[in-house]
Amino acid sequence: MGFGGSAAAMITSLKNNKRTRVSTFQKMKDFKEGKNIQVSFDKKATPQQLKRIREKLQSENKKKLIRILLISGSILIIVIYLIGFVKF
Repeated sequence: MGFGGSAAAMITSLKNNKRTRVSTFQKMKDFKEGKNIQVSFDKKATPQQLKRIREKLQSENKKKLIRILLISGSILIIVIYLIGFVKF
């Protein structure tokens, strides 16, 4: 056995590197509701503020959508042009 020393070193290394691992079932058993982070806000938003926030988010989302459509459309046109008209 020419690899006896290396195999023995491997086995010794594996034995020394063992650690206790907590199983998923143990983690679920120890999970408690009190450990969860509860988010609470002291300040309340008025209906006008909520409406303004909603409108702002909607306008930002429309701008993002238009930008994405323009970029993807231009890329699509360039790809179609390259495939159809450029001779290799």
